[in-house]
Amino acid sequence: MEVRIYPLNTGFIKLDKGVYVTGGRGYGEEIEVPAWAFLITDGKENILVDTGMSATENADRHHPGSYQPEGFRIDAQLKKMGLEVEEINTIIFTHLHWDHCANLPLFRNARCYVHAAELAFALDPHILYYKSYSSPKAGMTPTFADVAFQTVAGEYAYNDFVALFPTPGHCPGHQSVAVKTAKGLYVIAGDAVFADENLQPDVHRNLPFTPMGRFVNVFDMYASMAKIIQRADHVLTGHGRGVGRQAVYP
Repeated sequence: MEVRIYPLNTGFIKLDKGVYVTGGRGYGEEIEVPAWAFLITDGKENILVDTGMSATENADRHHPGSYQPEGFRIDAQLKKMGLEVEEINTIIFTHLHWDHCANLPLFRNARCYVHAAELAFALDPHILYYKSYSSPKAGMTPTFADVAFQTVAGEYAYNDFVALFPTPGHCPGHQSVAVKTAKGLYVIAGDAVFADENLQPDVHRNLPFTPMGRFVNVFDMYASMAKIIQRADHVLTGHGRGVGRQAVYP
């Protein structure tokens, strides 16, 4: 079987477009974006990239109006693919924000990979990011608190067709996932490329793409976006509606 990538929508987040997506434009415009996780498989191994967002009650605490429809939780989405959570061999986390690591405790058999810098920051975040990481300092409980992660730093070849590479900026230890397929290299960008609009030129600033609005380091964010776009034949964004145009890639 050839390598396949299946996007799994785990719910919808409501946010301010200017703040999160098109930094500098669209402030005050509320939009609804999907929260993607991805299943990568060659028919032998099942690799999950992120575990998606949480149930509606918790999602609404993070972004009011966000919700998870019935059947959208990550285990339900996998079941639609004919998979149980026990059949997931590996989970690669782009980062550990609340909408990318919900329901992690369901996956007891999986090896979990995260960037070392991301884990360190997630366990002791800056006050501005307490909610993003569901920190106990905000009266919340992170799903990753007791997980024995495999930590990586820099480029990491997981196998012959999956590689991890650092793409900081949105958060300190963000990483993206490069997947070799029969139709070119797909990069699962996580939130390093937030949505469809970020892949379009920013004509107002004469830039080849539109920088996203949510970041801890603007220069790292820009460099990471440039690296992804240069490296990839196809980019799968973390919250873009365009990802859902196909049920499977390539």
